[in-house]
Amino acid sequence: MSASRPADPGPHGLVRRLGSFDATMLVMGGIIGSGIFVTPAEVARHVDTEFLVVGVWVLGGLVALAAAFVYAELAARRPDVGGQYAYLRDAYGPMPAFLYGWALLLVIQSGGMAAVAITFARYFGNLVQLPISESAVAVCVLGGLTLINCLGVRSGSNVQSGLMVLKILAIAALVLVGLYLAPAVAPQPDVAGPGSISTLAAIGAALTPVMFSYGGWQTSSFVAGEMRNPQRDLARGLLLGVAGVIILYTAVAFVCVQALGPVGLAASRTPATDVMRLALGDRGATLIAIGIAISALGFLSQGMLTAPRVYFAMAEDGLFFRSVARVNPKSRVPVVAIVLQGVAAAAIALSGTFGQILSYVVSVDFIFFGLTGAALFIFRRRHPDQPVSFKVPLHPLTTGLFVAACAVTVIATVWNNLTNSLVGYAILLAGVPACLYWQRKSRNPA
Repeated sequence: MSASRPADPGPHGLVRRLGSFDATMLVMGGIIGSGIFVTPAEVARHVDTEFLVVGVWVLGGLVALAAAFVYAELAARRPDVGGQYAYLRDAYGPMPAFLYGWALLLVIQSGGMAAVAITFARYFGNLVQLPISESAVAVCVLGGLTLINCLGVRSGSNVQSGLMVLKILAIAALVLVGLYLAPAVAPQPDVAGPGSISTLAAIGAALTPVMFSYGGWQTSSFVAGEMRNPQRDLARGLLLGVAGVIILYTAVAFVCVQALGPVGLAASRTPATDVMRLALGDRGATLIAIGIAISALGFLSQGMLTAPRVYFAMAEDGLFFRSVARVNPKSRVPVVAIVLQGVAAAAIALSGTFGQILSYVVSVDFIFFGLTGAALFIFRRRHPDQPVSFKVPLHPLTTGLFVAACAVTVIATVWNNLTNSLVGYAILLAGVPACLYWQRKSRNPA
């Protein structure tokens, strides 16, 4: 892999190669997975009018935009490798930051990647009809993406950006075909959804899957140390990327409810496939299956590129195996950290327990989202005169909205999934003695 000009090494031995376009693609790639093709149906099971089905996606998008504002200022204030890990470390100390990395490796990132790898394998198997198990396909695709990212950050970024463009085209095709070729369902009378206590409660329940779908903006911050100008490029990428996803997601929700109606959408298991089948028959169903497989592959590529930088940062801080902080002299990427992520995701995919893990990912993940948002208050108080290239508009209201939304999401998840949430917290707390061990080992190296 040759370069036309000398590499620009960063302070951690990594190479600064990524720009604003790469950051935007990483933000969108971290958010858009295969879920958007099925989540509109889950939303319609809670709210039963076209206005509310689309409206909750707009409302969730506003929360995601508030998150983008917060993370953009954090990126301008702390352009460090590891992103969210670095924000938590600098605001609260090593323990909360380590617990975030611990949960990322054992629950959040690896569990999500395992589930999406199986999703890809399922659609891929239906398309090619090969006598290969889903687990084997999932492990193969994870292994292939691990290898690509070990070749260098530009190699991984190019694959990620290419897949992101294909994902956008797949979603655009769904929207355009649904709008112009799928027959619109006849207007239906509003019917109160089963189990809905009130409209406000129904909106709150619908927002849970919406917020899950919008999550992922934070992963682009993990590669801040490999951006040419992270203060500018990451902030710009966060704002443009989240805004782009809001437009795409709202358009998909509108098309699905327009073609299937609120009742039909709520009854659908695969709304995107149903819309495309209405418009183009079985050929449309095949085309969207290809789009879903590409979208899943793009999400995996983005996760393999970004998450290992957190484990790299942990090792640099002396809170993980030192080998994880090694940078390959040729590719200038943390190969051991990348392989660790690939192995962890593959192990969960093979175990068959990833579905259970996903059910308690959110209760853990949104705790750290809220803590990260609150970190902005700490940094502003500590460094009131720090010059930054971007500041959150309408702070503290905007930042407070994001932190409050995270708290509500955690409370709702625990309330509805107490047992699974407790399992997630048990894994999280298991990281406390692990952190103390690494801290002691760092103070007293053998």
